[in-house]
Amino acid sequence: MSRPNPLQWIAYSYGATLPDSKRDWVANDLMGRTAVIRHMIRMQFCFSPIYLILYFAFPGPWWIRALMVLLGASLALIFSVSYMDQNRARRLAKHGFGNDPHTYRQQAQQRARKEEYDAIYRAGRTDDADAA
Repeated sequence: MSRPNPLQWIAYSYGATLPDSKRDWVANDLMGRTAVIRHMIRMQFCFSPIYLILYFAFPGPWWIRALMVLLGASLALIFSVSYMDQNRARRLAKHGFGNDPHTYRQQAQQRARKEEYDAIYRAGRTDDADAA
């Protein structure tokens, strides 16, 4: 699995598609064990120019400007987490992985729940069929 270089990662953070040689890295980035943390870091990186503007463009004591940045960062974090699944689905589709917004762990949990449901349903169907 080859990682993107820093320029590719910056472009990827802002929505660019990486080359096919990076497909494994993209799959791990979007669906791997650390996908949620990676998403939050990537989105905070995208907002960093706004944080710099908030800090340096406004006059006042440093602590007021720092609190302004903190408020902006907390709002950005809330919105980035809120739209994480939609963002992941879009990125997956752009890289040819379909549009299922679930991580590998979530997909495994869904399969396990489906198998459990199927086992219970099949057991109930055979009992009902025998009774009829």
